[in-house]
Amino acid sequence: MLSDIEIAQAATPRRIVPLAAEQLGIPEDAMIPYGHFKAKVDLPYLNGLPERPGSKLILVTGMSPTPAGEGKTTVSVGLGDGLSHIGQKTIICLREPSLGPVFGMKGGAAGGGYAQVIPMEDINLHFTGDFNAIALANNLLAALIDNHIHQGNALGIDPRRVTWKRVMDMNDRALRDIVTGLGGTSNGYPREAGFDIVVASEVMAIFCLSTSLADLRERLGNIVIGFTYDRQPVMARDLNAHGAMAVLLKDAIQPNLVQTLEHTPAFIHGGPFANIAHGCNSVIATKNALKLADYVVTEAGFGADLGAEKFIDIKCRKSGLRPDAVVLVVTIRALKYHGGVDLKEINQENVAAVDKGFANLERHIKNVRKHYGLPCIVAINHFTYDTDAEITMLQQKLAPYGVPAIVSRHWAEGGKGAAELARKVVELTSNGHADFHFLYEDTTPLWEKMKTIATKVYGASDIIADTDVRNQIKKLQESYGHYPVCVAKTQYSFSTDPKLRGAPSDHVVKIREVRLSAGAEFIVMVCGDIMTMPGLPKLPSAENIDVDADGKVKGLF
Repeated sequence: MLSDIEIAQAATPRRIVPLAAEQLGIPEDAMIPYGHFKAKVDLPYLNGLPERPGSKLILVTGMSPTPAGEGKTTVSVGLGDGLSHIGQKTIICLREPSLGPVFGMKGGAAGGGYAQVIPMEDINLHFTGDFNAIALANNLLAALIDNHIHQGNALGIDPRRVTWKRVMDMNDRALRDIVTGLGGTSNGYPREAGFDIVVASEVMAIFCLSTSLADLRERLGNIVIGFTYDRQPVMARDLNAHGAMAVLLKDAIQPNLVQTLEHTPAFIHGGPFANIAHGCNSVIATKNALKLADYVVTEAGFGADLGAEKFIDIKCRKSGLRPDAVVLVVTIRALKYHGGVDLKEINQENVAAVDKGFANLERHIKNVRKHYGLPCIVAINHFTYDTDAEITMLQQKLAPYGVPAIVSRHWAEGGKGAAELARKVVELTSNGHADFHFLYEDTTPLWEKMKTIATKVYGASDIIADTDVRNQIKKLQESYGHYPVCVAKTQYSFSTDPKLRGAPSDHVVKIREVRLSAGAEFIVMVCGDIMTMPGLPKLPSAENIDVDADGKVKGLF
């Protein structure tokens, strides 16, 4: 059996410029090629395109993930190819992979099997340099803060209350908490600091939520980097940093166009994590895809409790985007895992565990339909060791809900294997059943927004926080109470305990930390033990990645 990278390397991609012209009508002079098979699309050209009446936005999300992975990106790519296979003009919109998971636990993130976006190595590694530009913009601001204080501190910034962190796109637990400025007065002043991973940076969130270069620059200026000695907020614009930051991002903000193995166009742009950030690709890519195609398939990170909630309550709220339907990805092995089966045994038939683990999927379905008012389809991402008895059990459990459950074999068969899923998506979106709404109103207080998410979506009984955190929330309420909440928590459970599987109820969610993201225009509430700078596992994927003498990459996934 070929590995994902071997399948990708055996493919014959089309040159991206003629593909864009033929399938999307994008002229050559609006394409900015990065080699033959990837390109950026000129933003002024995209801005000048008219709206496309009747285009449909399909959100792909999933049940709570497991350490084995559920293949949500693979389903997104497979569905896009499936729609193309049945004759629908389609674009896929995905996030760019972070090097942290690529070299850490997860491996590549460009799909899998015969449902991949290519060039796979480029996408998983440096791609077009967007993440590097975001890191540079973030760290330029950090350098300007330290330099301003060193050069006399005219703004009166309190070094103890600088909240802005440096970032790098790699898992490195040693950098979570550090001390900077050691070595004498010529090296600045010693203070406690730290690093986040790039995908947790507010600059990444701003990048993905901005609607234009001007909007990007304005949002960068609104970043609050810390506070003065009299506790007044200091913004990036006070340091005259936002202009230079925008210069570093002016090319990156143009969306990247690639293709699938079957030549379906795909925008891959931006990449915030959904467990520590808002987990969606850029607004610019999604909105412009809707101008170019009849069906746009996009993905929200991790389970629906994190990715879909943030897609709707943050991205849709800020951009005016409205999904027409949701595809909930499920695997039989994930159901068995949530039914209590050990990870080492999930490939063995266990119908009873499928029955028990259904509670997790059931809650996600209820959330999507009740709390967001969206019709949904369950896509069963098929694995070779799934048995007929297990699939039948899942379909029987779904029958009372009237939710279609389609077995999709895109991993093995490409678009043809997802054709039935694609036809069901077309049928569902043609009926116009969406009754879209947000989980909470802008005017709902911040504490109540968090409580609403926890009690309605997570099944919790309440939220708690230490006195200092509650006081922070009260203070933020005064100026930023209209902002949505971005929850940082484990992706593996509805609770804050990653080991609590299934659909736990009546648990209490503790808010450990609160962060203001004034440029992104949301409030981050960090819950449980989630880290904004992950660490590498005992056996990192990096140990299996190599390159031969001819430059051919091996072991990427």
